[in-house]
Amino acid sequence: LKMHEFNKEVEALAHEILDYSLVRLRTDPPLDGPKTPEELMQLAGNTITPAGLGGHKALELFKDVLATACISTDHPRYLAFIPSAPSEYANLFDLVVGASALYGGSWLEGAGAVFAENQALRWISDLAGLPQSAGGVFVQGGTIGNLSALVAARSYFRSKRSDVNRWVIAASEEAHSSIKSAAEVMDVGVILIKPDAQGSLQGEACASVIDKYHAENPTHQVFALVATAGTTNLGIIDNLKSIAPVAKERGIWFHIDGAYGLAALCSPKTKPLFAGVEHADSLIVDPHKWLFAPFDACALIYRNPEIAKSTHLQKAAYLETLDDDGEWNPSDYAIHLTRRARGLPFWFSLAAHGTDEYAKAMDQTMDIAKHAADLIKQHPNLELLREPTLSIVAFKRKGWQMADYQKWSDKLLTDQIGFVTPSSHHGEAILRFAIVNPWTKESDISEILATL
Repeated sequence: LKMHEFNKEVEALAHEILDYSLVRLRTDPPLDGPKTPEELMQLAGNTITPAGLGGHKALELFKDVLATACISTDHPRYLAFIPSAPSEYANLFDLVVGASALYGGSWLEGAGAVFAENQALRWISDLAGLPQSAGGVFVQGGTIGNLSALVAARSYFRSKRSDVNRWVIAASEEAHSSIKSAAEVMDVGVILIKPDAQGSLQGEACASVIDKYHAENPTHQVFALVATAGTTNLGIIDNLKSIAPVAKERGIWFHIDGAYGLAALCSPKTKPLFAGVEHADSLIVDPHKWLFAPFDACALIYRNPEIAKSTHLQKAAYLETLDDDGEWNPSDYAIHLTRRARGLPFWFSLAAHGTDEYAKAMDQTMDIAKHAADLIKQHPNLELLREPTLSIVAFKRKGWQMADYQKWSDKLLTDQIGFVTPSSHHGEAILRFAIVNPWTKESDISEILATL
């Protein structure tokens, strides 16, 4: 078996892969688009064979066929969902992480990597105003981050209450779908609270709904109140300052889902919008969304990480040596064990560029969002839904229904102009730009709007 021999053939392939990666970084990314399974089978055939294709042929197949059937999430006119916009430094360092075979689950095996990741987590914790004792881990994404935090919250309260036969999460009607998903996985209840007319959850509404629920269900207990700091669809920030005391006064865990929006803490201009975040018992923010890191990295941070450790620590004879050293083992703080050091590309970019550059890049994307909103207001066929709070711009085309939006979206991608998918708000079809890429220019927005 020669899989581990670094011979001349492997060295040549290494240069080919590096060249491909550098070309991808140097040039504007292609938008590209999906193909059907039948088209891909015709173009690629069966790629898994007894003899193997060889490194050169497999790489050519990837470059020419498979990669071109994937939409480039870092394209400046990819404005659907929440795009990705990793910095060049972050992308390059992701190569280092992969090539180094680093293990990020324990201090014993990856002390240097864990130390660096923890400094990146500390930066976020400081921005949020959490105490020095706060800490956490980088997990795969917001869904795992929210689930891990809520499991820790339930475990904490379940150890203190034996009289509860139904545990319940309270959240806004506009909360991310992962909150309902977490409740399903945990087999707990969910009560959804109506936000105000602007879509922002308010403390008064939370107090009223939770107190009414407890009065009517004496054996049920709301154990977690979830606020959203920047909704995915419209970028709305719940009133964290008014929600925090509602949770505290009732002894409820206060979790903030800031997967997209909390990144804006790094800009002095928008940091005041998140007043109240300092009271969170746990929070998440995804650097792979709006902090210029590659997939996949969600920062999950706890006010008291010992609660998380007592919940998530896995015990086995072969793991006992890891729990004896008293050091920080990232595997102990979420629903995972084996993990790559997924926070390192973010750390490297942050360390190399500095936090001032991050604030500038953040402001730049929000400036483009404001410009897009102005162009939409001037457009005769378009209507702006609301002024952007952060960097999501929601609008609609007068007279269009969902089928019209989808037809336009498909053509926009086919013509390689951009990738913008329809969404909906209160049952009405809309369009939205999610602008998280500092390379998105005013001209990119104008080019897309010109097709409407």
